[in-house]
Amino acid sequence: MDFNYNENQKMIADMIRDFADANIRPDVMKWDESQEFPIHIFKELGKLGLMGVLVPTEYGGSGFTYDEYVTVISEIAKVCGSIGLSVAAHNSLCTGHILTFGNEEQKKNYLPKLATAEYIGGWALTEPNTGSDAMRMKCTAVEDGDDYIINGTKCWITHGKSSDVVVVIARTGELLDSHGMTTFIVERSNPGLKAGKKEDKLGMRASETAEVIFDNCRVPKSAILGNVGDGFIQAMKILDGGRISIAALGLGIAKGAYEASVKYAKEREQFGKPISEFQAIAFKIADMATEIEAAELMIYHSADLKNRGEKMTKESAIAKYYSSEIAVKISTDAIQIFGGYGYTKEFPVEKYYRDSKLCTIGEGTSEIQKLVISREILK
Repeated sequence: MDFNYNENQKMIADMIRDFADANIRPDVMKWDESQEFPIHIFKELGKLGLMGVLVPTEYGGSGFTYDEYVTVISEIAKVCGSIGLSVAAHNSLCTGHILTFGNEEQKKNYLPKLATAEYIGGWALTEPNTGSDAMRMKCTAVEDGDDYIINGTKCWITHGKSSDVVVVIARTGELLDSHGMTTFIVERSNPGLKAGKKEDKLGMRASETAEVIFDNCRVPKSAILGNVGDGFIQAMKILDGGRISIAALGLGIAKGAYEASVKYAKEREQFGKPISEFQAIAFKIADMATEIEAAELMIYHSADLKNRGEKMTKESAIAKYYSSEIAVKISTDAIQIFGGYGYTKEFPVEKYYRDSKLCTIGEGTSEIQKLVISREILK
């Protein structure tokens, strides 16, 4: 593995920094306070090729690897976790599912629109009573001639209101049957697709999270992704890659909190000298730097395996688990370095603190990651 940024990564990092400074950073707290989902930002990111990072150029995407994808998510998250989260969900879940399991007609129809952000994508697996326990889902799809009729509610869906197309996994067989679920593509124009309650969240407040309701939602069999009964297996494979994106999200938040802490520690004076000269503060910064380095190595290791098409279930779970946990720890330490100022919205670290917690929950909790890791080791 080459741990140096390649030319694409350098170009992407510079481009995102310039774009974020001009278009994201000035409004971060406004969007956070109002819980506004700034669709216009994602349209602009689409023009920059950042909404179809992994999509081949033949379908209108950037055709990059997971190395560049990690750079995209982490660089955006350094400025705003909410924007990073939405870019990650759009790229790795909805778009990634169609890219991985769609037939040629489905790819040609949806990928160019998703890659340019003409369409915003949603991905619907979780239900009110089935988070990690996805095989007990109650959302059903019943065959009816040349169609399927979907009924049920999905929750915690990123872009649940604003998505133009939703990839949904619904039960077509028996409960607890890993081959009893099927994936469908549903467009927002479908009268049976409705948006439900939007969640009022602790952090990631500018990334829209809402219920998606299917009310006698009729879709043609041509909307099936892959084969009938493969939905759960597909979802688990998509989540393997999705863990890399959440790990990158945690990495970006950690880096943002770390960089703010270093800057503040050098500027803030107490007892006649910068607080960076006090060992208590210097050692916190040393721990932050070490944890970020470790997380980055884990993430790029799993990304390298993904790029080569090798199994990376354990490695992506390790990266996601560690990166998300250190994002919380580093943002907590950042508030401690800022002291009372860190507890106010005038300074950036309180938002890193609030945003970081989602990384330990979304796309599989830390406890689920440990379950995945231990099973892979002990099986």
